[in-house]
Amino acid sequence: MKYLCLVYGEEKALAGMADEHCVDYDERIRASGHCIASEALQPVATATTVRVRNGKVSVTDGPFAETKEILAGFYLIEARDLNEAIQVASRIPPAAVGSVEVRPIRPIREAVSSRRPEIRAESMTPSASPGTR
Repeated sequence: MKYLCLVYGEEKALAGMADEHCVDYDERIRASGHCIASEALQPVATATTVRVRNGKVSVTDGPFAETKEILAGFYLIEARDLNEAIQVASRIPPAAVGSVEVRPIRPIREAVSSRRPEIRAESMTPSASPGTR
């Protein structure tokens, strides 16, 4: 099962961590087969927030909300279950100064794909009159 590990922390504390420490860990979990993708994010000052309301696009410099802890990066991992995902997440170096949120991936493409034959079949049948479906 796939899990997304979102790495959060206070920007100053995270900046104090050696990049080499994080890269060493990344190399180890890639070699173990757990890591599918991972990246660190630029500082929060580089963020841009995009919203669409009533068809109008609004762009704001900075993050969506003011918080002490910022999203610093992510790891997309493969794990047998939540317990294994937690074990992997507990070894992510910034967990020592921040936190790591572990969330299961919702397989949206697979869910939609599995319904597509059913949707196609419905669209190929003659239209029923209202109230007969």
